[in-house]
Amino acid sequence: MSRPRYKRVLLKLSGEALAGEQKYGIDPKTITDIATEIKDVIACGTEVALVIGGGNIFRGLAASSKGMDRASADYMGMLATMINSLAMQDALEKIGVDTRVQSAIEMREVAEPYIRRRAIRHLEKGRIIILGAGTGNPYFTTDTAASLRAMEIGAEVILKGTKVDGVYSADPMKDPNALRFSQLSYIDVLKKGLQVMDATATSLCMDNGLPIIIFDVTTKGNIMKVVLGEEIGTIVKGE
Repeated sequence: MSRPRYKRVLLKLSGEALAGEQKYGIDPKTITDIATEIKDVIACGTEVALVIGGGNIFRGLAASSKGMDRASADYMGMLATMINSLAMQDALEKIGVDTRVQSAIEMREVAEPYIRRRAIRHLEKGRIIILGAGTGNPYFTTDTAASLRAMEIGAEVILKGTKVDGVYSADPMKDPNALRFSQLSYIDVLKKGLQVMDATATSLCMDNGLPIIIFDVTTKGNIMKVVLGEEIGTIVKGE
């Protein structure tokens, strides 16, 4: 097997990626396929931390736009990320991968509290850590949580797995002339308002020089390709 480019990565999965072809919930086949790929990545020597969104179950921002209190809606969204985290833990452990779920909100019966040094120690021991409940604060997205946690644990890159194969100039589903970018700067993303990560997360990565790779996680083998350094998707980094 080729030598991996990255020693430690943070993989950010959208909640929608776990839904597969469904519009809601968790598709068992999809989550098992992703878990199997992550197992292969661990086998090649790369340490993996996971942050999973909750959009397949509940979106706090969407609920607040319809009149729900934003803070309450965001806490509900955090609980949705914990449901996804526990589902991913189950899928990984069924195929023999040792995992730990850490939550930014205390819930001792199902997850450890997030403690940075403990999280790093789990990675050093070859375990996958799944970081749930965002930052534990309303008004911050799971993208921001991914950026923050990636820097705290010393990840070399954020791998953002979505349902599209990179960042486009327009929605490729609606505009056949949309162009895919192979590389972007943080400033390009912020100025053009591209749907990479929210502005807070992008700014955090820019300030700390943390690259982001956006790729299609639904295509088999793509997680391994990114870890090995193959040029797929779109990379966002400094000028």
